[in-house]
Amino acid sequence: MTTVRTAIIAGNWKMNLGPQQASRFVAEILPELGKIVQQHSHIMSILCPPAISLAAVHQVMQSVPTPGVELGAQNMYFEDKGAFTGEIAPGMVKELCSAVILGHSERRGYFHETDELVNKKVHAALHYDLLPIVCIGENTDQYESGETQAVIKAQVEQSLAGLNEEQAGKIVIAYEPIWAIGTGKAASATEAGHVIHLIRHIYAEIYGDTAAQAIRILYGGSVTSANIGEFIAHPDIDGGLIGGASIKSDFVEIVRKSAEVINS
Repeated sequence: MTTVRTAIIAGNWKMNLGPQQASRFVAEILPELGKIVQQHSHIMSILCPPAISLAAVHQVMQSVPTPGVELGAQNMYFEDKGAFTGEIAPGMVKELCSAVILGHSERRGYFHETDELVNKKVHAALHYDLLPIVCIGENTDQYESGETQAVIKAQVEQSLAGLNEEQAGKIVIAYEPIWAIGTGKAASATEAGHVIHLIRHIYAEIYGDTAAQAIRILYGGSVTSANIGEFIAHPDIDGGLIGGASIKSDFVEIVRKSAEVINS
C-alpha cells in the first residue's frame, strides 16, 4: 500500500522583510496562495518569516483565514524560559506558529549548532506540538570527497535521536545540500531523490518502515518555479524548503506548479 503524504512547500525568508514589509507581502500573496492549496488536495504551505515579523504576519493571516497555509518560525531555543538573551522559547513560538525550522545549515555553520543541540530543539518542538522541519545536508568539501552518505547518516542518527513511536512519524526532514543553497546550482532531481531515498532508508533502520513512510522529506537548494516540478515528481520528495524565491511572487508559482504535479 502506497502512503499518501501531504506535500509541504515551506518558505524560509531568512533575514529579510521586517514587520511592515512582511505584512504587505503576505497580504499580496495570501489570497492566491490560499486558493491554490484549497483547490488541490495533498499540499500545504508554511511561511517562515524572521522572528520579529511573526506577529505581524500572524495578524494578517488571522484576518484572512486560509486553511492549508500555516506560519512557522526559523529557529527557537530548547529551554522553556530563562536568562537566554536573544533566544525564543518553544512556548512563545507556539503562541503564533504551528511549525519551526531547526538545524538549518546557516545555523549549523555560522552559529555552530551541533547535532546534539538540534536534537534538544527537536524534542522541545514535539513537546509543544510544533512541527519540526529538521535540516540536514553536506557541504561542498564533503560532497566532492564522496562523504555525502556518511554525513547524512550521522546527522539523521544524531539530530533525530531518542524519539518514541508516535514522535517518529511526526518529523519533517529537509535535505539541503549546502553546496546548492543560494548558489543557483541545484542538485538534479535524480541526485536529490537518491539522497532522500537514503534518508528514508536510514530513518527506517532506526524507527521502522511505518515511521519512515509517514515522514515528509523536502528538498531545498536553489529551488524555483522552473525546476520545482522535477523535484515534486520524484516519489521520495515530499515538497520543498524554499529560500530566495520565497520572498518573491515566484513562491506562489512554486506552490501552484507543485500542486499541479501532485494532482496530475
